[in-house]
Amino acid sequence: MKGLLFISHQTEKYSYLQSVQIALEGGCKQIQLRMKEADLEEIQKTGTESLKLCNQYEAQLYIDDHVSVCEEIGAKGVHLGKLDMSPSAARTILGNRFIIGGTANTFEDIRKLDEEGVDYIGLGPFRFTSTKKNLSPIIGLEGYRRIINNCRERHIHLPILAIGGITINDIPEIMQTGVSGIALSSTILNAADPVAETQRIVNLINTYQQ
Repeated sequence: MKGLLFISHQTEKYSYLQSVQIALEGGCKQIQLRMKEADLEEIQKTGTESLKLCNQYEAQLYIDDHVSVCEEIGAKGVHLGKLDMSPSAARTILGNRFIIGGTANTFEDIRKLDEEGVDYIGLGPFRFTSTKKNLSPIIGLEGYRRIINNCRERHIHLPILAIGGITINDIPEIMQTGVSGIALSSTILNAADPVAETQRIVNLINTYQQ
C-alpha cells in the first residue's frame, strides 16, 4: 500500500458514505471505512454501499476493525487496531485473499505486527488528532525517521503509512522520512472544497513517490 489512504469520518456536514464519495471524486484510490460508534448492521450496510462506489472509481475498500464485514462484503482488506482481533487470528479467518493492516506507535509494535504477518502498517499519531480516542504518544518527524531507519536496519520492508493530525503542509517533510504514504480524514473534510483538497493531496504525495 502506498499513496493516500482516506479514512471515513462523519461530520455535521457529511455522512460516512458522503465522505467516501468525496475522497473518490478527488482521486483517492484507497478508502478505509471507519465507523467506531456504529453498530454492525449499519457498518455492513454502509460498507456495501461504499464498496459499490469504490468499484465505480476503481478504488480499494478496507474495513476498520470488523473482519466479518470485510469477508462478507468482499472488501479488499481489514485494518486492525491494537485492541482489535490479532492479525494472526484474522489471517486464519481471511486467508491470503485479503490484505490485513495493523496500527503501530513504536518500532516494537511494528516488529510484532511483522511477525504476525500484516501487509502494511498505520504508524501514528504524527500529532494530536480529535478524531481518535485513547491516543498513543505522538511521534513527530524525528520519530518517523528513527522508526523507518530501525525497520531498514532490521530488514522489515512493510509499507508504512503516517497517520494522525496530518495537514497538507506536513506531507512533504513526512514523505521524506521514508514512509510509503499518508492516511487522512479531517484535513480533507474540513477543507472549503474537499474534492479539490483531495486532488491536491494525491498529486503532492505522488511527487514524492516518483
